[in-house]
Amino acid sequence: MSSAAGNGDAAPGKQNEEKTYKKTASSAIKGAIQLGIGYTVGNLTSKPDRDVLMQDFYVVESVFLPSEGSNLTPAHHYPDFRFKTYAPLAFRYFRELFGIKPDDYLYSLCNEPLIELCNPGASGSLFFVTSDDEFIIKTVQHKEAEFLQKLLPGYYMNLNQNPRTLLPKFYGLYCMQSGGINIRIVVMNNVLPRSMRMHFTYDLKGSTYKRRASRKEREKSNPTFKDLDFLQDMHEGLYFDTETYNALMKTLQRDCRVLESFKIMDYSLLLGIHILDHSPKEKEEETLQNVPDAKRPGMQKVLYSTAMESIQGPGKSGDGIITENPDTMGGIPAKSHKGEKLLLFMGIIDILQSYRLMKKLEHSWKALVYDGDTVSVHRPSFYADRFLKFMNSRVFKKIQALKSSPSKKRCNSIAALKATSQEVVSSVSQEWKDEKRDLLTEGQSFSSLDEEALGSRHRPDLVPSTPSLFEAASLTTTISSSSLYVNEHYPHDRTTLYSNSKGLPSSSTFTLEEGTIYLTSEPNAVEIEDDNASVLDVYL
Repeated sequence: MSSAAGNGDAAPGKQNEEKTYKKTASSAIKGAIQLGIGYTVGNLTSKPDRDVLMQDFYVVESVFLPSEGSNLTPAHHYPDFRFKTYAPLAFRYFRELFGIKPDDYLYSLCNEPLIELCNPGASGSLFFVTSDDEFIIKTVQHKEAEFLQKLLPGYYMNLNQNPRTLLPKFYGLYCMQSGGINIRIVVMNNVLPRSMRMHFTYDLKGSTYKRRASRKEREKSNPTFKDLDFLQDMHEGLYFDTETYNALMKTLQRDCRVLESFKIMDYSLLLGIHILDHSPKEKEEETLQNVPDAKRPGMQKVLYSTAMESIQGPGKSGDGIITENPDTMGGIPAKSHKGEKLLLFMGIIDILQSYRLMKKLEHSWKALVYDGDTVSVHRPSFYADRFLKFMNSRVFKKIQALKSSPSKKRCNSIAALKATSQEVVSSVSQEWKDEKRDLLTEGQSFSSLDEEALGSRHRPDLVPSTPSLFEAASLTTTISSSSLYVNEHYPHDRTTLYSNSKGLPSSSTFTLEEGTIYLTSEPNAVEIEDDNASVLDVYL
């Protein structure tokens, strides 16, 4: 996992039980990291800036730091160790791309003691966070470090094309050698800021096989839940405004295609949810935690490091969704299905898992025992499609555009209704006149018209002889929030289009009242006894 999924919880405060990694105390690892990075980054400043070449991705620099010190290195109270730096010029370019100056990088990593985080995953890795919350340091396995080295040229090309990404931002790859033990570490961006409380944290893969937090994980103060937990807690998903939703999905699609091209699978989306609608007591506690570092000259701001900056598009707040708290820490504004205002912090993690032979064998074995499509280990193309489908359909959703109030609709549409009513009246009038002339010329009787109208009910293959009325009715469907009714009796005043004059089968009336169009048809005296002569009701 490439970030603090435990939302910045320090390791349990048992001073007499220090963690070890490969039989090395964590305090020794932290000290060696700061000494080694301090020397290598400081030494790198003496090298002139130039373009990154292909061979720069495979350069490994090494320095020996004895405990008694040397002409180049300071003395320290840790065991003698050798510190290796992988692709120093390439990683210097990555840091410059994100606006990280060498002095700021050294200040963050070496000025204050590193803070150890509790391990939320099952990899056994150690996690450290810098005191300013900018960087995460994670121990990685030999195969993961080797895979990152091979990934660097393609990673370089992707960052040049698209610096706005939810993929991990790698700032350095190092190795500490002491007593025949190699401890490899990677420095990257921190996804979940410790100064912002995460009320919920999820590790989402888009699979369902054993994707529920264990009992031990749930007992932690800030547990990291999984896919099945999210479907249970947030069963209707998280809602964004249209612009933010489109930007987020575009970024996820692009990042997944990049990972697929590198044959990478088994990655996750680390999602932290901060609820803005919480108690005043929590707000006061967070205000105390957000006190800036007064000793730091000019607080550094890493480019594209926040969730809002990482997605495609400008860092705008979502159409007024977040208005109460201006200090959002770069979180993405959203709403829950309950209407709660949220800030989301997210990033794609665990990308150093390629679909190698062991992963293929693992998927084949699990597919024989379980449903192959539900397990997390899968071929990269299927994994990317399943991941995107889960995020698009179950996790992230778009807020539908709000409709205007009925009163505003009525006021805005009255003029349109009046104008359209004149067109409807003139159209109906002219077509009825034309039809009357044709009927008189052809000598059709009223009874034949009645038979035709009645027959059209029982004979769907016959077209009614008065299509113009229905065509006129269809025109009114373009009027917002209006309705078209054809009724036999309407008690209110109305404007009569045609009276019961001789030659017409019935009278039709047009009424405009309270934003509604009414077309009323009344049978004449000849047809009053015929129950089947009523006209079909048409509604919008």
